[in-house]
Amino acid sequence: MSASQWRRAMNSAATTASPGSLPRGTRLPESGTGSRPAAAPGPAPLWSERIGIRPRHLVVLAAAILYPFIASPFFTYQIGAQSLALGLIALSLTFLGGYGGMVSLAQMTVAGFAGYGIAIFGSSSVAAISLGWPWWLATVFSVLAATVFAAAVGWLSVRTEGIYTIMITLAVGVAFFYLAQQNYTVFNGFGGFSKVAAPEFLGVDWKEPVPFYFLTLACALGGYFLVKHLVRAPFGIALQGIRDNPRRMDSLGYHVTAHRVAAYAVAGLLAAVGGVLMVWYNGRISPGTINLAQMIAILIVAVLGGMRHPIGAFVGAIVYVLLQNFAIDLFVRERFNLVIGGVFLAIVLFSPDGLLGLWAMLRSRLVQPQLSNQKRRQP
Repeated sequence: MSASQWRRAMNSAATTASPGSLPRGTRLPESGTGSRPAAAPGPAPLWSERIGIRPRHLVVLAAAILYPFIASPFFTYQIGAQSLALGLIALSLTFLGGYGGMVSLAQMTVAGFAGYGIAIFGSSSVAAISLGWPWWLATVFSVLAATVFAAAVGWLSVRTEGIYTIMITLAVGVAFFYLAQQNYTVFNGFGGFSKVAAPEFLGVDWKEPVPFYFLTLACALGGYFLVKHLVRAPFGIALQGIRDNPRRMDSLGYHVTAHRVAAYAVAGLLAAVGGVLMVWYNGRISPGTINLAQMIAILIVAVLGGMRHPIGAFVGAIVYVLLQNFAIDLFVRERFNLVIGGVFLAIVLFSPDGLLGLWAMLRSRLVQPQLSNQKRRQP
């Protein structure tokens, strides 16, 4: 039984039964005998309505496009591009946790897996290890390999729930960190790889701030609309049903394990693209890129924005990057984790749904008094 069939079955429970579904010999009431005629089908929804685009989304998109033309190169590259690349990795965790109910600490590991693939299969400062493939072939192969790696992590962890899933993904992340740190034949050990730059393509040097910003913006938009489409598709609806009640979905004929592994693969694809962008942004990759602090940072970014909203991953990434760049003006660099921990604790205590949940709460408090005043004025 597919998800679309399940939705039609659920919707048909509230509608009038069709003649073929009634017992033999039963007659439907004739028109004019008090029966309510069937409602005429409405117009087909626009493509923008199907993927959930609202006017405010167009305003945000216009602002994102105009941003590099009014911002300095520092804000374009260090703030804008980094936030989009980091938000894409956090979006993979938002998709898993918010819509699949699976919190994974291995998303930064998947991103690092793709980043190491770019350095190993492409070009870097360690010519003895890097294979020197064309950038497009190294990118495609690295993203596909990281997606398969994410599916394998999902296959190991989806048979557990709750804290056990978190511990398995944490174990995978820590194991890969020590493998990269101690292996010099493939991963070049603690030093990692440097001079891993974005390519030149179509006559454009993508290492420059403005082109790289638009590259990250295009990838972020692609990931965002992919998630928005999937959560409305039969696969996404079934995944949310599995999140809420896996036993009932299994009794309805859904393969719970297969859906969860597929969700890990989709999240791995998002994290892999974000990992490629991050290694091009930094120009290098090392075990410090995928250590425990970075794995937890992705969780913090996703929770800061709001796990129930795809856009929340990018909101949390912007807040995290801004704090990372400007908190040192108020505190010493060693106290940065204390600042991030304090902000994270405040968000969790006052708004479990993140900054977007806090904004919705404040907006409802402002709108409710206005609506009540309008009702009082009505005669």
